[in-house]
Amino acid sequence: MKIDIRNRFTREVVVSGEAESFRAFFREFVKPGTRLGPVELPGINLVASDLAGIDFSGANLSGANLTKANLKGAILTGSNLTRTILIGASLIEAELTDSNLTGADLTSANLERAILVNADLYWSSLIGANLSHADLSQTNLSKGNLTLADLSEADLFWADLSGANLTMANLNRASLTVASLSKACLTMADLSGATLAGADLVGADLRGANLSGADLTETNITGANLTETDTGSADLSKAKS
Repeated sequence: MKIDIRNRFTREVVVSGEAESFRAFFREFVKPGTRLGPVELPGINLVASDLAGIDFSGANLSGANLTKANLKGAILTGSNLTRTILIGASLIEAELTDSNLTGADLTSANLERAILVNADLYWSSLIGANLSHADLSQTNLSKGNLTLADLSEADLFWADLSGANLTMANLNRASLTVASLSKACLTMADLSGATLAGADLVGADLRGANLSGADLTETNITGANLTETDTGSADLSKAKS
């Protein structure tokens, strides 16, 4: 099913900001699996809307308000979500490969098992977000705020977390192979059982972090602050400093 929502009715709704009418349109005509394609919806208000399973591939949702929206299983491949508000939104198992989420607010969002391969989350807010089991390989999370975020068992292969704030984040058993964490703040973070082989932790702040059982093979910890860090069974002799 393919619907072109760029008709006269929806253009007027978007321009006038009649969000409730637009949500009504979605409820009546747009069902899970509907392919909307590269629609232009910048700044639209879709607070608490049910958008589960909808295909927004290539869509422009920059600056949109999707607070507490249900986007479970939605397809947002290559979409523009710059500065989009996704506070408390459900993005469980959503497909966000190659999407642009620069400056987006994903505070307390649920992205469990979401796919964000090569996505751009530069300077985004993921405070308290659930990213457990998510695929974040080659994703740009530099300068992002991931305080208290759950990244347990997430795939962060070759991800860029340089300068990111990961204070008290849960990275238990996460894969951070060849990831960049230079100058990242990992104070009190849980990295127990994490794979950090070949990762760059130059100048990172690891005060009070838990590295017990972590794989530090060829990990560069030059200039990293390891004050009161729990290294447990982690073998620091395999790291580079």
